[in-house]
Amino acid sequence: MSTPVVTVLGTGTMGAGMVRSLRRAGLAVRTWNRDPAKARALADTGAEAFDSPAEAADGAFVVLTMLLDADAVLEVIRQASPAAGTVWLQTSTVGLEGADRTVTAAREGGLVLVDCPVLGTKEPAEKGALVLLASGPEEVRPRLAPVLDALGSKTLWLGEAGAGSRLKMVANAWLFTVTAGVAQSVALARGLGLDPRDFLAAVQGGPLDTPYAHLKAGLMLDGEYPVSFALTGAAKDARLIRAALRTAEVDDRLTAAVLETMEAATDRLPDPGAVDMAAVVVGLTPARR
Repeated sequence: MSTPVVTVLGTGTMGAGMVRSLRRAGLAVRTWNRDPAKARALADTGAEAFDSPAEAADGAFVVLTMLLDADAVLEVIRQASPAAGTVWLQTSTVGLEGADRTVTAAREGGLVLVDCPVLGTKEPAEKGALVLLASGPEEVRPRLAPVLDALGSKTLWLGEAGAGSRLKMVANAWLFTVTAGVAQSVALARGLGLDPRDFLAAVQGGPLDTPYAHLKAGLMLDGEYPVSFALTGAAKDARLIRAALRTAEVDDRLTAAVLETMEAATDRLPDPGAVDMAAVVVGLTPARR
């Protein structure tokens, strides 16, 4: 039997890493990106780049979408128009309402939807170490196993399509709270005339310590923010979380404060799409005059 083809639509920071992980596992991969150069840049992996979503999806066993938001996902999957019965592995963060729209689009196109947002950023995507929040039909699991095993260190199957996107809101709410908390402590230490490294030393090895805090604080201390999770993408996701909180009738004041801080940082940075979300600390420091 020939190797099943996986089509990856969207080869930005995350999608490129996913392509590399799929190829390392020996899977045949076709790619497309709105900026064709980003798809062609993966030629060294053996992945084949195409000029349109439809060309890339033709004959694919699985079509994977990793795009900015629900509007982009739906636009591209409709352009791709995969054959009825194709497995659509939807890994973008689209929120509750966006997930509902993908369910409708899959039904209309006769696609087998697996709603599967991921936990992890650039490095885990490159290493095949993402956590996959999968939701979809039980019967598709064995067929998808080689793809999911290539992409992640762990797959959680959560029930019907849409459950994965709901859990992604829960997980990202925690992630953003931790990031903003680290930023506040770094900014406060500086404001009080302390070395923020002493804060990190104080919590290191204790019950509240986490490697993530040291990773993000290190970027904040250096003032350099290479992108793992872009600030603009994080702010987009924070808006989706706020909408999910309102749907769940849970007070949104905490996420509202985090989002306000992200937006303050965005306003102060020349290119907020080119910096990691650790740059949220900029929104907590006095604006330069």
